[in-house]
Amino acid sequence: MSTSSENQRVLFGAGVRHSLSEEVSRLGCARALILSTPPQSSSALDIAADLGGLSAGVFSKAAMHTPTHVSEEAVQHAREVNADCVVAVGGGSTTGLGKAIALRTGLPQIVIPTTYAGSEATPILGQTEGGVKTTLTDKKVLPDVVLYDPELVVTLPVGMTITSALNAMAHAAEALYARDKDADSTNLAIGGLRSFANALPDVLRAPDDIAAREETLRGAWACGAVLGRVGMALHHKLCHTLGGTFDLSHADTHAIVLPHAIHFNEQAVPELLKPISDLLDGSSPGLALWRFAKDLDAPMSLKDIGLVESDLDRATEVALGKPYWNPREITAEGIRELLQNAWDGTAPIH
Repeated sequence: MSTSSENQRVLFGAGVRHSLSEEVSRLGCARALILSTPPQSSSALDIAADLGGLSAGVFSKAAMHTPTHVSEEAVQHAREVNADCVVAVGGGSTTGLGKAIALRTGLPQIVIPTTYAGSEATPILGQTEGGVKTTLTDKKVLPDVVLYDPELVVTLPVGMTITSALNAMAHAAEALYARDKDADSTNLAIGGLRSFANALPDVLRAPDDIAAREETLRGAWACGAVLGRVGMALHHKLCHTLGGTFDLSHADTHAIVLPHAIHFNEQAVPELLKPISDLLDGSSPGLALWRFAKDLDAPMSLKDIGLVESDLDRATEVALGKPYWNPREITAEGIRELLQNAWDGTAPIH
């Protein structure tokens, strides 16, 4: 089954990855370079084998936060093998590499997601250089084709399933109060949140439930698509700061910070965030997200993923370094308290 968004072809369904050769040919291409992270190189090799003569080989050095030195190496490799398109197999790290290559070369992209990162649905690229992560928006980095195959996320470990899903939900949560939101973006955000709220408990009970996995992929697409339509605010700024400066796990950081950032902003825009309460347990939005994450056994504190308490002052300083829009006024004291609570893992009820 297919859907569509502006300038992008999107297909869902068990086994849809096997239509890759048709999609490569549809783009007018014949030498696809398969991208992956090192741990997913075997999956990339399988995809390359399926493509046969349409494959230009595998580049399996994609890394978290899309470091620019890896992107430059990948571009050089793509040129050496005369690649005319790239196929990213994996999560946000691999998709980011595909986007970075496309930005530099103009090559078409196909993405086969194996997580719920959602970046495949956006024209946004985040890159890290010198310990600083920056983002850009450019239509050149929006993938041309996305193949959502639930068979590929059935084996996604439960822990990664949860953090990746909460990462996706963060896009939709912040879209609810985005400065440039409209009725369509709000409906898309609520739809993405609903898909995850309904399907994640089923995935936890039965990780091989294809129907539930497909529903989570639909949630990932909706959450990613809304990220590409509206601007983000405090939550994403904090996660980029923590990820780029301290090299923390992208998905884990989103999962931990989300309830606290939403709690911070609900003080200013409670009605805009009410859909979160309605979809979850009816408590305040930040607390509802915290309880949802806890029930799913998600990571709950920044200290548990490697951030030391003495880094919180530095994180606050970096987060305040460049002014950005947020529905609630941002102060050093407020951000420092938010980060402390996220570091401790306490419920956001202060």
